[in-house]
Amino acid sequence: QVQPVESGGGSVQAGGSLRLSCAASRIFSGAFMGWYRQAPGKKRERVATISRSGITNYADSVNGRFTVSRDNAKNTVYLQMNSLKPEDTAVYYCNDVEKAWNSGSWGQGTQVTVSS
Repeated sequence: QVQPVESGGGSVQAGGSLRLSCAASRIFSGAFMGWYRQAPGKKRERVATISRSGITNYADSVNGRFTVSRDNAKNTVYLQMNSLKPEDTAVYYCNDVEKAWNSGSWGQGTQVTVSS
């Protein structure tokens, strides 16, 4: 089972920025990719998606603050997070949206902690 590898998380103060990266194997290169997050005690939620051609969509909670992008040549998807809020604290994951139903398709995620 091939899984994405997320990186770039860390601890920042409210108002700060982070850029997450998702390294995926070539089999993800044509995939409809999504960034997800899971906060303690909460269900995993999808925050952004990007098609192979670069069409993006965002959850209302992050719209205008987060930007998803991809480099198909590098099989990498990015999530630029600006104006971070404490409620953005979560483990962030990326995945092929069409494989999200498969628990074995998920990577380890990367922790983002935003302090007030």
